[in-house]
Amino acid sequence: MNADAEFQRIDLPEGDSETRAIHRVAEAVHRLNDAVQRAVNEGVSVEVIRVSRFHNGAGAWGDQVVPTIRGTGDKAKDGQA
Repeated sequence: MNADAEFQRIDLPEGDSETRAIHRVAEAVHRLNDAVQRAVNEGVSVEVIRVSRFHNGAGAWGDQVVPTIRGTGDKAKDGQA
């Protein structure tokens, strides 16, 4: 690749609503994983725990989660994390 190459955003094809929903979840999980890695690199322990399961009444369901955060070092001793 040369220095003159320009990158342009290319939108994904529209797709149906189910495909868009899957892509939204995949993107959110990717962002969550990135945030977990960044927190761990800063010395914070992160555990994601399922707290409920959402049902749509037609057979589909999904887990809902919350993070449990534990700090290390001075912040953990001070009760700030």
